[in-house]
Amino acid sequence: MPTTIYELNRMPEVERSALLSLLVPTRLFSMFSIDPRTFRNPSGIECVKFTCPDEMPFFQIDVRRDPSDKDAAYFLDVSTSAFGQMEISFIIVNDPDGERFGIDRDDNGHETYFGTARRNVPEELRAMEAGLAPGQVRRGLRMMSEMVGCWDAFFGRLGYKFYFLEPLGYNSAILYERAGFQYLKGKEKMMWTDREFRPGGSLHGRLDGSTPFRQPSLAGTVRGRAWAIHDGILDEPWESPKMYKTVGTHAGVVTFTGEKY
Repeated sequence: MPTTIYELNRMPEVERSALLSLLVPTRLFSMFSIDPRTFRNPSGIECVKFTCPDEMPFFQIDVRRDPSDKDAAYFLDVSTSAFGQMEISFIIVNDPDGERFGIDRDDNGHETYFGTARRNVPEELRAMEAGLAPGQVRRGLRMMSEMVGCWDAFFGRLGYKFYFLEPLGYNSAILYERAGFQYLKGKEKMMWTDREFRPGGSLHGRLDGSTPFRQPSLAGTVRGRAWAIHDGILDEPWESPKMYKTVGTHAGVVTFTGEKY
């Protein structure tokens, strides 16, 4: 069994793909009628792509209902962290049947990097009104617990006790908390954020209706707070906390005391 990404990437392709498929929730295979051994749909088209560059410290998994789909239903990038541990560098989950919101391109067609470099405010507003969180181009598939279960099984099989990630936004951090992750760095800021969004807090006071993303009604929900943070309500740009999961263990961390997601 490989213990590093370098070793994993050098495995024979068939054996390596079988191992990496542990990272894909089984519901995705059944949902899109993909054979979990051949990774092909009933038409014989390959719908799962594994990118494992030789001598590089990362691999990627791309699952699409159909290879022609604009967005992956599930995209996972795993790399080697500065501590020599495995780290989930990037994760995307999309419902390909869901309406698409063009938050990833601005009016001139330039990449927004999910709103972190530039913004498409009209599309963001549509996405927010449809119940999406910042960075989402489509609704998700509601499979966080299944996904983390797959990650635990995979990393545990390779002999790891922990694995790491940095959530893109406030809402993602809360979702990972609920899935059993804890903080290596940034828990104090998450607790401060929760406190300051409550009545009487500094961030609660800034929800003054000056933009659609700063309505007072957003204070009590994870998504609402995430949109306000995305809109720049903090004194400084959002800094992703560093989180980790102990394989097989739910940390029980809670930094959100608002009303609902």
